[in-house]
This record gives sequence, C-alpha cells and structure tokens, in this order.
Amino acid sequence: MPALKRTAVTLLTAAAVTGATLATATTASAASYHCKTSSASVDNPAYSGPWADNYNFDVKLCAKRSGGYIYTYARVDFEGPVSYVNMTDTLDGARFHLQTKKSTSGTDPVVKSANYTGIEYKLEHGNTAGNGSYTTGTIKYKAGSGRYLADGYIQLDWNRDGRGYGNTYFSASPTV
Repeated sequence: MPALKRTAVTLLTAAAVTGATLATATTASAASYHCKTSSASVDNPAYSGPWADNYNFDVKLCAKRSGGYIYTYARVDFEGPVSYVNMTDTLDGARFHLQTKKSTSGTDPVVKSANYTGIEYKLEHGNTAGNGSYTTGTIKYKAGSGRYLADGYIQLDWNRDGRGYGNTYFSASPTV
C-alpha cells in the first residue's frame, strides 16, 4: 500500500476510534442519572361541571453522583384539559418542590431543596391539546458518605377553592 494511502487509513482509523470513545463517554455520562417515573391525576376541587378538569402527571425524578457531588432534577410531563390552555385564572399558584435526600433507615432527611415556580406558566400555557412538559433546575449538593436520592412533589393552589397549596407526591429516584 502506498505511504499516502496507509497514512490516510491510519488517520481514519484513529478518528473512528476517537469518535467511538467520545460517543461512549457521552453515553456513559448521560446514563449516570438514575431515574424513576411515577404518575398521578389531580382533580380541580373548585370545579364540578361536566367538562374534564384533571391534570395527569408523569414525573421522572433523577439523581446522580459525580465528582463528589449529588445532582438531582425532575421532569414533569402533563396532560391537561384543553379548556385550561391560556387560562391564567385556573391556578393561583403552582410549583415543583424538589428535594435531595440522604438515604437512611427510617425517614430520609432532606439535605437540600428548592421550589421551581416555572411550572405554573407551563400548566397554564400547554399546547393546543393542553399538554406539555417542564424540567426543574438541577440541585447540586456536596456528598458525604452514604447514599442519596431525588424526591419531590407538585404543589397546586387552585383558584376559588380556598384551600391553598395541595401536595401531589411521586416516587423517589433510586439511590446513588
């Protein structure tokens, strides 16, 4: 094989191996989150008419350990009533309460938490079918020894029901 062809083949082989290595590293990095998805349906207690009024939620809670830190986040997919699209008077407030917890025997203590209020806008402005999604920010926590997990719940304050925030809970992520 001429030297020029041999060099080209060597360079292409090296590029292919490097590309495969990068793809593997990217996949491994993305796969390091451990997640659990659970579902719930929430009824608007202020409405008892004939039209659909439930929000159906699928919440994926995720946690990973990397570089001495625990990272947690949640993704919320929802199906809402078409009648709620662009209706800003259905909810007085909504937020996702994300928690990073240390896994212990008994009740897992919360080591860090945050409220993400951007979900209210998403719920009130779903697509034309009333559906949408929302992803929280990521909580970063300096890990000690032991195992950690992501947990959280949606808090909805329905307009005209006089009850304030009601909590809807979901299954925690696996421990990391």
